[in-house]
Amino acid sequence: MSLVARHLEEAGLPTVVIGSARDIVEECGVSRFVFNDFPLGNPTGKPGNVEMQAAVTGMALDLLERAWQPRTTMQTPFVWDSECNDDWRDHFMKVDDSNRSVLAAAGDQRRSAQATAKAEGKGRG
Repeated sequence: MSLVARHLEEAGLPTVVIGSARDIVEECGVSRFVFNDFPLGNPTGKPGNVEMQAAVTGMALDLLERAWQPRTTMQTPFVWDSECNDDWRDHFMKVDDSNRSVLAAAGDQRRSAQATAKAEGKGRG
């Protein structure tokens, strides 16, 4: 996404990237970046939290309008889990003996469902 944003900027189209991988996005040198310190896959906020998502989107539009220098990064004020703050970092995508069998079973179930969908002609298309 960052490289696409840079290409669009070079073509004269202003862009804003909203994301959670600050080191990667800033290394790519995007013009405007709204950083949300959340687990990957949740750049605009918590799933189902429409107010938070609207606020992050509003911040991106404000940044698009008001950024005064290249490579401007704005960090949102939101935290993933107000009770534990950064506790999500200790558990996000963690695989260990406590959850390995559950995750393996979920993967098997997903692969089976995909195979069934493919056999019925309902695969990705």
